[in-house]
Amino acid sequence: MQLHGDARVALLSRLIDHAPLFPPASLALPDAIAEDERARASRDAFMLARFVCPATLLDEIPDVGRGVSAVLDGPLPTGSSVEAVEVRMGSEQATLSSLASEVYVEIPLDDGLEDRLDAISAHGFRAKVRCGGATAPSTEALAAFVGSCRVRGLGFKATAGLHRAVRANGEHGFLNLLAAVVFGNEERALAETDSASFELDANVFSWRARSASAEELALARRNRLHSIGSCSFFDPVEELEALGVLPL
Repeated sequence: MQLHGDARVALLSRLIDHAPLFPPASLALPDAIAEDERARASRDAFMLARFVCPATLLDEIPDVGRGVSAVLDGPLPTGSSVEAVEVRMGSEQATLSSLASEVYVEIPLDDGLEDRLDAISAHGFRAKVRCGGATAPSTEALAAFVGSCRVRGLGFKATAGLHRAVRANGEHGFLNLLAAVVFGNEERALAETDSASFELDANVFSWRARSASAEELALARRNRLHSIGSCSFFDPVEELEALGVLPL
């Protein structure tokens, strides 16, 4: 993707970790690979980041043309090579750093948040937060997570429940999350429901009275929000099309 200095590219490039094997899509492996190939061939493939796969299926997937993130539902197969691993808090942390260059540790958003983030940071890992599923976290809880990661300079990925661009019907929006990361004022950004308050074009990403350049957006993505896991690649794309952000 050429368009150097384009704010849309800076904010959205490699945003979506594609996870078609996981709920709610839960595609069978052949269908998941076919759907991923469709995403790779699409006009908006610049938004595609890693392919997310359970560790127990790594031996069965073909070459997906880019890095893989393994969710550790079992040990990594011997000889497997992945860019990242994803685990739940409580896994044996001493051995995780030998598995991949990036380790994402999923934590619950409860009273132990600060201590858990301290432990993740001390090991040089990154955090992972679940934004949906059976129950979506409150804006207050998610804002506390984003703000606590900001204070620590801790990078993270988000997953589940982020198919919408802007918050609606109790579901978090990925533009809201990006705004919270880029601009701060996390609770208000996450609670925003007015899609007209967001603007993303070639020059700038804006939310209400705040704005950020392509350079600032690239820095926020590199250091803060690394990616968003989604079982669908095309749902977020269609949301951005409806807002006039895509196509580039």
